[in-house]
Amino acid sequence: MRAFYHPDQAIHNPLQFMRYGRICDATDVPARTEELLKALARLGVTPEEPEDYGRAPAEAVHATHYLDYLETAYQRWIQLPEHGPEVLPNTFPYWNGDPSRDSRPPCPTDQLLAQTGYYLGDLAVPIGEHTWLSVLRSSHTASAGADALLAGERLAYALCRPSGHHCRVDRATGFCYMNNSAIAAQRLRGKYGKVAVLDIDAHHGDGTQQIFYRRNDVLTVSVHVDPDHYNPFFTGRVDETGHGDGVGFNLNIPLAPHTGNDAFLAGVRSGVEAVRAYGAEALVLALGYDTHIEDPLSIVEVTTEAFSQAGTLVGSLDLPVLVVQEGGYQVSVIGDCLEGFLRSLQTRA
Repeated sequence: MRAFYHPDQAIHNPLQFMRYGRICDATDVPARTEELLKALARLGVTPEEPEDYGRAPAEAVHATHYLDYLETAYQRWIQLPEHGPEVLPNTFPYWNGDPSRDSRPPCPTDQLLAQTGYYLGDLAVPIGEHTWLSVLRSSHTASAGADALLAGERLAYALCRPSGHHCRVDRATGFCYMNNSAIAAQRLRGKYGKVAVLDIDAHHGDGTQQIFYRRNDVLTVSVHVDPDHYNPFFTGRVDETGHGDGVGFNLNIPLAPHTGNDAFLAGVRSGVEAVRAYGAEALVLALGYDTHIEDPLSIVEVTTEAFSQAGTLVGSLDLPVLVVQEGGYQVSVIGDCLEGFLRSLQTRA
């Protein structure tokens, strides 16, 4: 197994996000990467530093005008006569979410405050001094992992941080600024006719769903907590199956609140069966640990052992697999979750 990570991914250090009407301390802290690196060391894996791919891999799935905003927002922000420590929106324009459209047109004004409300979808994606560089490096890590599979590797791990699966073609939300899993899947399409993304983070992979919703060459499957009760609330239901050519190629598997290992593993098993039925030639596994009972954002009761069993289920597919890191915010458990998952997957891969 090969693994990839760039140290610049740790320099994104958000100070705040909104939860239950209060500005709280950030949960996506740099210490997350330290624990995941320790887990790799226990597996005898030394991560490789990805090359600098620039913006090209991200531009394959994201709108150029959105990336332009991300790259320039902080430097423009600090030129404002009054500004806080991070870029955050104070307005959110209405959009009807028409599934027949790839993305919105560019923001109709070049004013920074307007663009911030247009491109940042919530109060969980502050942009600080180092955010752009960390986000860009995270996309490079995903790209390097995909390239490892393209070169013949059967299993690779991309230690992506910041995460990506909430990021849409042209909008950041939920700690996510570029969609690393989608970037990797698109890159794998350069070789494989059918690629699947199986997302087992606690939150619905709404960004990944939106990016591929009108396509049949990438199957998207998300196992997540029921959005009737859990963020992102507005997507992730079973009747969302795709649009146009993509009908039948998006599958959502919601989990009831307060359920535990059995329900989680049943969901993963259903996702694995869907990937198998699709005939995928390669798999992107979007891995988060925020289903863990100790996670500060969790409302389900999954334990560390379940991640080992999930790794066994994914390994039964006998496919080239790129594991892309998504969420998981209880620093004391995420390393054990990763180690168990990769150890089991590596045994089956």
